[in-house]
Amino acid sequence: MKILVVEDDELNAYALTAVLTNQNYAVEVACDGDAAWELIETYDYDLILLDVMLPKLDGISLCRQIRSKGLQMPILLLTGCDSSHEKAIGLDAGADDYVVKPFEEEELVARVRALLRRGSTTSQPILKWGNLQLDPQSCEVTYNQDLLSLTPKEYGLLELFLRNSRRVFSCSMILEHLWSYEDTPGEEAVRTHIKGLRHKLKSAGVPSDLIETVYGIGYRLKPQEEEVESKKLEIGGELLTPNSSLSNISKKQTLAAVDEIWQRFSGRVDEQVKVLEQAALNQKALDPELRAQATQEAHTLAGSLGTFGLAEGSKLARKIELLLKSGKTLKPFETANLQNWVKLLRQEIAAKGKETASVELQQGSGGVGGGGGV
Repeated sequence: MKILVVEDDELNAYALTAVLTNQNYAVEVACDGDAAWELIETYDYDLILLDVMLPKLDGISLCRQIRSKGLQMPILLLTGCDSSHEKAIGLDAGADDYVVKPFEEEELVARVRALLRRGSTTSQPILKWGNLQLDPQSCEVTYNQDLLSLTPKEYGLLELFLRNSRRVFSCSMILEHLWSYEDTPGEEAVRTHIKGLRHKLKSAGVPSDLIETVYGIGYRLKPQEEEVESKKLEIGGELLTPNSSLSNISKKQTLAAVDEIWQRFSGRVDEQVKVLEQAALNQKALDPELRAQATQEAHTLAGSLGTFGLAEGSKLARKIELLLKSGKTLKPFETANLQNWVKLLRQEIAAKGKETASVELQQGSGGVGGGGGV
């Protein structure tokens, strides 16, 4: 399944991509509303994850534009404001749900799954073909209750066929569903992944012709013998108990990816805090341009820090944003509060840097085994 993330904050966009990619979704990113609309007009998406505050075309306006064109894909809003009024505006604009930044990975993924189920005719969570079962919630595939180890693309292929049991997919259609437009390979890559998936299924005991080749057209899921007349794929009503070991591996991979993103963008975060420090030290002669920049940086940090485990840092950034956003001349005690909050924010971020460096050192010394990439 393909998700479009519309987010202008690069740090948040990378974090969202890491979380969703680790759940085997194909993810594309647009950094403003206009760019997002061009992609939406060109490609099909199963869900749009849409930030409210965007340059060029804001999220609410883009949401209205999408619905005015009759497009019905689920829209999940990302908002930095937790007020009921702001949420109501988004829902009235056509959004299906919302997540308040900083987001919790577990909640975000659960809301994405819920919206995708709601928009699908196959709404039950477990997809089945005989004794082969795919659980979209835990991203697990089992045959006769034995776990299969699939790559993200192999998993995506199997899910695509199970969700569309009577549909024939050409190589180009598969590329559109499972790869982002920036990373689309040639059709030979599809055939290679199909071959790999077939080999793993056969090794697990699954009938070798589960995925049929329709010569000259593409591939499809072979109908089960008992389904030839009904033409319907059975969808299980029982939710499988997630395999804890595999689920934990998935979580560790996501955390590792998020930590890597933090290391990559730590320099930028440092520059954002420097803007806040400059604003805090120059309150008596703070020009409007610096104040506006500091307000925006505080807003961005409030929305992103919690994603990287800095819940207290996110709260501090939100306090700074609200104080600067008021536009009024700060009283002495407010200036003191601002300077203290910025100082505490700097300490929180410095502690995160030490923690990440410590983990990296342990991994380098062989204390932690390397996890697979997404």
